[in-house]
Amino acid sequence: MTSKQRSYLKSMASTMNPLFQIGKASLTPEVIIAIDEALEKRELIKINVLKNCMDDPNAIAEVIGERTHSEVVQVIGKKMVFYRPAKKPKIELPK
Repeated sequence: MTSKQRSYLKSMASTMNPLFQIGKASLTPEVIIAIDEALEKRELIKINVLKNCMDDPNAIAEVIGERTHSEVVQVIGKKMVFYRPAKKPKIELPK
């Protein structure tokens, strides 16, 4: 992913509300499945890590990216943004 594409996705995500919240239980298989399904439908999602989660947001983002085969667009504080093109892409990235 180029920096131009990443910047484009960041601008799209800036107005989004977090779709998921990672809490005390951290990452469970059910959460990963739900994130995977949401990525297939929406392509771009934002996730919030709650204060009661003791895991590092960067580590959580890396695990989610690996398990869902998605691209970590950004991690700022406790907010993460992920992108994965769908089989029929809705979001057209700049070249």
